[in-house]
Amino acid sequence: MGQSESVLILGGTGQAGAGAAALLRRWHPALPLTIAGRDLDRARRVADGLGTATATTIDLRRGDLGLPADRRYSAVVAALWDDHLHGLRYAQRHGLPYLSISSGLTDIAPEVVAGAQRASAAPILVASHYCAGTLVLAALHTARRFGRVDSIRIGAVLDETDTGGPAGIADLERWSTATTAGLVRRDGVFHWITDPDAQADVRGTDGTDLPARSIAILDVPSLALATGAPDVRFDFAVGESTGRRRGGPASFEVRIDLEGADREGAPIGTSRYLVHPAGQRPLTATGIALGVERLLGLRGEAVAPGVHTPESLLDPAYAVERLTETGATFIDAPGGG
Repeated sequence: MGQSESVLILGGTGQAGAGAAALLRRWHPALPLTIAGRDLDRARRVADGLGTATATTIDLRRGDLGLPADRRYSAVVAALWDDHLHGLRYAQRHGLPYLSISSGLTDIAPEVVAGAQRASAAPILVASHYCAGTLVLAALHTARRFGRVDSIRIGAVLDETDTGGPAGIADLERWSTATTAGLVRRDGVFHWITDPDAQADVRGTDGTDLPARSIAILDVPSLALATGAPDVRFDFAVGESTGRRRGGPASFEVRIDLEGADREGAPIGTSRYLVHPAGQRPLTATGIALGVERLLGLRGEAVAPGVHTPESLLDPAYAVERLTETGATFIDAPGGG
């Protein structure tokens, strides 16, 4: 792979994009990267810190992204909302793998339709899950000892100071504007729920309860269809994390509750937290980097054209190994299995 065939990271100066670039540089030192943003000086600072990286400006309003016609890339990563879908169309025209994280469940329809209309053009990884799919993979890793999964309940706490940069905040606002209903699977059927059914509490690792609500998020169908669980729910709380309550920086914490049966049919259940002392950024960056690594064939076989999700491409055990390297840990919830 030559220098001209680098990974084009749209929004590469933001928290998610820059974090993913740093991980890719660590995992694959010779992998060329292009940090693309509206501010060229900022992109250059990020690229200079990586080495084997270049910087460029982009214009998401243009079909060619404002890039030179003779420039060649190996993949396109939308680490920001590709609102005109010009990044996706660019990838399809050039036959390049594409990964996005900012559409959310409520905005993926155009991506899916674009992928279906040109199904043989390029692989598209729809990773607009919580933390770019890493939570789904962590939950699937937890479910590995189950013979049957009956229910999955996720309770996530996002610290109010850890919503990311301007792009991340804009994503949250856009998703909340699209719908206030939550998506759950109940008795095998996907339902939209509203208050009061959507309201819930999420308990932090220190035992503090935070008001939460069920949200419309891709993790629900991904986990439901990957495990066959007839009951799946994702509750989301924004507030003060355990780390900040203890006087430190914002921490990341998600409770994963599973119930079902073991391989012999005996009832089992488990309740665990996935935590990170540095907040959500390391997990989101890891999710993007894992997706890029897989799409490029740097781990595993080549990915076929079509629409993919993180759990359809990535090995949960390997994902958890990479998450652990960043400082993420699992801890048992009180009374959890």
